[in-house]
Amino acid sequence: MSEPLSITVLLGGPSAEREVSLRSGRAIAGALRSLGHVVAELDPVRPDWKLEPGTDLVFLALHGTYGEDGTVQRQLEQLGVPFTGCDSESSRIAFDKVLTKERCLDAGVPTPRFLVFRESQGHWPAGWEPPVVLKPVRQGSSVGLKFVNRPEEFQAALEEVFRYDSEALMEERIIGKETTVGILGDRALPVVEVRPRVGEYDYQNKYTAGATRYYCPAPLGEELTARVQAVAMAAFRAVGGRDYGRVDVLVGPDSGPRVLEVNTLPGMTETSLFPMSAQAAGLGFEAVCQRMVDLALVRRGAGPEMPRDKGAPAQGSVD
Repeated sequence: MSEPLSITVLLGGPSAEREVSLRSGRAIAGALRSLGHVVAELDPVRPDWKLEPGTDLVFLALHGTYGEDGTVQRQLEQLGVPFTGCDSESSRIAFDKVLTKERCLDAGVPTPRFLVFRESQGHWPAGWEPPVVLKPVRQGSSVGLKFVNRPEEFQAALEEVFRYDSEALMEERIIGKETTVGILGDRALPVVEVRPRVGEYDYQNKYTAGATRYYCPAPLGEELTARVQAVAMAAFRAVGGRDYGRVDVLVGPDSGPRVLEVNTLPGMTETSLFPMSAQAAGLGFEAVCQRMVDLALVRRGAGPEMPRDKGAPAQGSVD
């Protein structure tokens, strides 16, 4: 490990994902302390927060609005303090599901067909057949996610989504395998397959212990695994991502991998999907946290030179 640092972990914050963020931040802070770093925990729930004097690095453990949408990243860039994860612009793009899809399409990365609604009153669109998914354009952790199986369910679901954002994304629902791919440096980590025991992978099943089964590495076969990792890496690059993130990919039985969204600050509790994926690659939780610190330090000019990661290829066919 490099020399001990003074690290401030930003956790909690004002978003709908505050509780998950607190859990991520506390796990990260514990890991960093065990590595010998001097760690302060800061909850930026108030706008007048200040960093501890002498902070070498900020470790971002925020989720949702403010933490993932580029706002706090822009503040830290103005302060000139190095921080973990994506910069303000790529965070802004990735947090917006529509901008992410547009960047993916521009880069030739497959993503499900979609429409955008800017009013809470709407009619079932012509040319579409159920089932579909409705979700807020700018939220995370499945907040506001609604599955619509019949046109008569559409209006109530749309109104529910508008509780969380001023725009709603309607997306074709592809019945298939739900997977997610961690990105660390220039490496795509082993794929995780998500299988809810009952119903859909919504907020309740995501955060209820035992409600969902996880398979890592996902039993997809070598060729399909490589395709899923390739589209995940391509999507991460399409939004301008750096250092690390997590990309959700739906694998249809006929359509192949389709990118759903890019998460620039994935959950980092010791049971979250990103650490699970890293563990399958031989990286324990502490090692992952240190790697994230080292990647950020390179931008400050004080970190060790990062060797190219071994593992899944950084480039590949995207189809």
